[in-house]
Amino acid sequence: IAARPESAAKGYLLGGICWFAIPFSLATSLGLASTALMLPISSSEAGNGLVPPAVADHLLGEAGSALILIMLFMAIVSTGSAESIAVSSLVAYDIYREYINPEATGAKILWVSRVVIVLFGIFMGLFSIALNAMGLNLGWVYLFMGVVIGSAVIPLWNMMTWSKASGTGAVIAAWSGLVLALIGWLVGAKIQGESVTVATLGTNEVMLSGNLIAIFSSGIIHYIYSKFIDPQDYDFSTLNENIHLVEQDLSGLGEQQQDRKVLRHAKRWIARRGYLLTFVKIIVWPILSIPAGVFTKPFFAFWVLLSIAWGFGAAITISILPLFESQDEIGKVCSGMLNYILRKKVEETYAEEEPAAPAKTLEEEEPAPQAAKALEEDEHTLVSQAV
Repeated sequence: IAARPESAAKGYLLGGICWFAIPFSLATSLGLASTALMLPISSSEAGNGLVPPAVADHLLGEAGSALILIMLFMAIVSTGSAESIAVSSLVAYDIYREYINPEATGAKILWVSRVVIVLFGIFMGLFSIALNAMGLNLGWVYLFMGVVIGSAVIPLWNMMTWSKASGTGAVIAAWSGLVLALIGWLVGAKIQGESVTVATLGTNEVMLSGNLIAIFSSGIIHYIYSKFIDPQDYDFSTLNENIHLVEQDLSGLGEQQQDRKVLRHAKRWIARRGYLLTFVKIIVWPILSIPAGVFTKPFFAFWVLLSIAWGFGAAITISILPLFESQDEIGKVCSGMLNYILRKKVEETYAEEEPAAPAKTLEEEEPAPQAAKALEEDEHTLVSQAV
């Protein structure tokens, strides 16, 4: 399923839409519910992400706590596994196989990936403990991520979509954007709070300035470098020639999955809808919310209704759509299991109902000389069978 271009394109788009239910629907329901119920939640507890469990426990008791725990467990496990696989793949393929052992086999690369996963998991655990000991809560770290990694967004996008993009310029832009973002972030904290502390660095205005500087400065630097200093003319049709499989394993990729027309159609499909969704969520949505100012009761009712619809739509999509798209594979598995069970039962029935060999009587014809000789040697057996 994941190898099909149409499924991958729809999956990424629907995944982004469904993910938006977390900050939108959960913030509207559980976040505002904590304020409406006047729950005694401090700012530090809110920054640590304790609002949802507090509201769920207050409304549903132990059942609410259990549901939040299950949700967090699923989110953390899925996110952690994705990060581990991503890091291990980068190290195994882009570092180990590219520069250390170009002749590495699939088994060797798999071993390196597993080692990296273990080491990365240990590092992230220790790093999380260190962040907690420093007093940096979940909200602070979440906003700070944009300052650190935001400068790589536009250069990477340009490298995948713009034939004139420079690889050297992308590296320079990413690191330059990071430096400028950190400078702007620290200066913003100094200007707004008159001192640089964890609290002043974590304010929304300062974090926003750092994120915006990281994203836009790297984009401007990469454009200037690629346009005037090191322009390229990359032919994307040659991209497949530089992708070297470890063992030439194309299982799951049929002719349709490698058809260039199908791939171009999938690219156009996801590009148009991706641009439209980005425009709506980043530009149209905020602009339409500005005139509302302080929400009136009808506008707030509409906001709540939209968040509920978005949440239920996301839940239905991620629950039903995978089953629908995999119905053929699920049908084959269930059919095979049913056939195996039924065939086993039939074989057992036949084994139980198999009739015994007919008994021989004295009126039977005289056996052949050879058989008669054998029967004379085992007369006791013959008499027993006759009885």
